[in-house]
Amino acid sequence: MSRILAEGAAVTYPFPTFVFGLIAFSVFILLGLVTWSFRDVANRHDHKDNKGHH
Repeated sequence: MSRILAEGAAVTYPFPTFVFGLIAFSVFILLGLVTWSFRDVANRHDHKDNKGHH
């Protein structure tokens, strides 16, 4: 019974499997760029006074 189920469960992907890795890597780089773009945002505000604060 399990042999019959295993034979009928062939999976075909719409593109080669290495593309999944490229997509994941691209998303990782995109999220890194978004995070990097918000660097030093707290120091851009004029009302923030760093004197006397640690």
